[in-house]
Amino acid sequence: MSLFDKFQPLVQDRQSLLGQGVDPFGAPIEEIYSPTEARINGRRTILAGTNNYLGLTFDKECLDAAHAALDELGTGTTGSRMANGSFSGHRALEREIAAFYECDKAIVFTTGYQANLAVISGLANNEDTIVIDADSHASIYDGCRLSGADIVRFRHNNPDDLDKRLKRLGERAANTLVIIEGIYSMLGDKARIREFIEVKNAHQALLLVDEAHSLGVLGERGRGLVEEAGVIHETDFIVGTFSKSLASTGGYCVSNHPQLDLIRYASRPYIFTASPCPSVIASTRAALKRVENGADLRARLWRHARRLYRHLRDAGYELGPEPCPVIAALLDTREQALALWRGLHEHGVYVNLIFPPATPDGKSLVRISVCAAHTDEQIDKICEAFSVLA
Repeated sequence: MSLFDKFQPLVQDRQSLLGQGVDPFGAPIEEIYSPTEARINGRRTILAGTNNYLGLTFDKECLDAAHAALDELGTGTTGSRMANGSFSGHRALEREIAAFYECDKAIVFTTGYQANLAVISGLANNEDTIVIDADSHASIYDGCRLSGADIVRFRHNNPDDLDKRLKRLGERAANTLVIIEGIYSMLGDKARIREFIEVKNAHQALLLVDEAHSLGVLGERGRGLVEEAGVIHETDFIVGTFSKSLASTGGYCVSNHPQLDLIRYASRPYIFTASPCPSVIASTRAALKRVENGADLRARLWRHARRLYRHLRDAGYELGPEPCPVIAALLDTREQALALWRGLHEHGVYVNLIFPPATPDGKSLVRISVCAAHTDEQIDKICEAFSVLA
């Protein structure tokens, strides 16, 4: 048996897509005009699938900070923080993120994926148990696998099912890590976080919340679902990414547990990964300030999201359970989803196409990411495209 035989199903799937003259998983971004427009396959296209929630990718303060860091510190760190030391910007960003959440400790990672990989595998090992939402992001699943811990799944966004799973663990529940997300990336639904905290407290478990899609989007200061629900200090670990609302790359974890710092010495993804480039750190620091003072951006984002959600619902699309800057239109078959994706592209709208098994309940979906920088006219065009294709 060839090492490459396992790729044959992927080859067949890819050929079936290319045979229809489309590659939805490798769209060529030929030129970027703004946070909300680009040229794709020679067509001027509205970007509605980029997770650029606050539209900060061209923010002047962020660009100026990145340019200055390039001139002063060069293009890269050329090694891990463990081996090459920590630049002053890395340490400053950790202090600023900790202060942002009013927490004692913070660690910055090179990607959001790595943040979950590093924190989960650093906290748990093969003597521990991790209980996760069944619809968790791939980075959470991979962090669990790397840890070697026993993995238990509970039904999506169901505190009662979590309670049953923890009860079955008996005394082990007190040494268990529970993981949920603030906003789930497939359907855009929010975690029932207050109920989850009640359950984890009853069993003396620890809770990690991944705020990747809710940072900058929820809360008065943009601190995510933990802020909106008023539970920052009842949450043991908060993980997030810089690659969405903060418009760069990287990740972080904040906590009031003093042991968080020990992850630096216990986590292979942290020890053996090169630290973020100085320009990335600098733009992220500037973006964090914009997020904290970005109530106007959040108001515009949510106005767009609610309007687009209502329009798609009224046009007959099956959507996620609540309005959110992540809006998913669910289709019964891959063919239906592909046809919708292709039709939107022909109307100058770029969105995400997602197939099972990455999607809930075996359905395919087209996912829209709303941006605060979208104009009213662009939202009009997105609505019009979906109406024509309904």
